[in-house]
Amino acid sequence: MAERLAVFLDYQNVHLAAHGLFGKLGAPSESSLVHPLLIAERIGAKRRAPSELVTVRVFRGRPNPEHHPVPTAANDAQAAAWERDPRIRILRRPLNYRGWPEHPPREKGVDVALAVDLIESALLGEYDVGVVFSGDTDLLPAVETAFRRTPPRIEVASWSGAKPLWFPEFLAQSPPRYLPYCHFLNADDFQSVRDHAHYV
Repeated sequence: MAERLAVFLDYQNVHLAAHGLFGKLGAPSESSLVHPLLIAERIGAKRRAPSELVTVRVFRGRPNPEHHPVPTAANDAQAAAWERDPRIRILRRPLNYRGWPEHPPREKGVDVALAVDLIESALLGEYDVGVVFSGDTDLLPAVETAFRRTPPRIEVASWSGAKPLWFPEFLAQSPPRYLPYCHFLNADDFQSVRDHAHYV
């Protein structure tokens, strides 16, 4: 039987890492937008075991429409388009504008939301395999907890050339062990998952 697959995307981290690795020099970061469903399907296709994609959880910030009306409208349009597929669930948190306009707004609470949802959904048995796509090491405690303490198999994903969320204690062993299992997506994968619909 196919394993029920859930993919958890730290969207801004995934998007900006892809832009840094594969985007055209000098191009705006918006030119490297990626589509959550295409990423999740790509990961599922790379798995050795038969997989049924049951949910894609997207975690990202939302701009303040009073400060940034155009980016907010684009963010909202993306969310509406993506959620037409019932498997996609988007969890957005307001960006933190402390220090603005001298300092750009920052995401706040996005990593915590992903961490909580990963563990809660694992405990509820909502999937057989959960794949976390992020390079944010703040997520390591949650990934480790889900990996060690919940029934589903926990894996990670990373762009080729970026650092996966491998557990440091296993990397320090001799020889090193690379856990959790990582699905690497390369430049060709990036081209296949780009979201051209939301960049003009």
